[in-house]
Amino acid sequence: MNSIEEKAKKIEEEFSLFDDWMDKYSILIDKAKNLKPLNPKYKTPEYLISGCQSQLWLACEYIDGKLYCFADGDAIITKGMAAIVLELVNGETPENILNYDFDVFENIGLNAHLSPTRSNGLYSLIKQVKLYAMDYLTNNKENDK
Repeated sequence: MNSIEEKAKKIEEEFSLFDDWMDKYSILIDKAKNLKPLNPKYKTPEYLISGCQSQLWLACEYIDGKLYCFADGDAIITKGMAAIVLELVNGETPENILNYDFDVFENIGLNAHLSPTRSNGLYSLIKQVKLYAMDYLTNNKENDK
């Protein structure tokens, strides 16, 4: 089990402590509130996640072969979902990110409680994170030649 799967397990355990979805939404809200502020220079259309019901920005950096992402949004639930994605991927190698299927959202039952547009936004966010990881791998392979 790699570290992204271990992080997912911890998130699943955290959500499993509650049966009521209002309590589970409270976890999402807390995660959103604890998200580090995004540098305002990234709040531009270039970093905006398309397909999201609300505005959500994502920026990623590569440091020593690992991905670190930063996000902010104008809706607390969306921001909470982004916080979970960042919790999973930050400090991970691009290979781990690309090989992970992000089933944590299904495992905690969040998929069943999202509107279609929120669900679409979540998958757009995950897709963008994977694109950043793929871009990093591609560029590094070209640089290694």
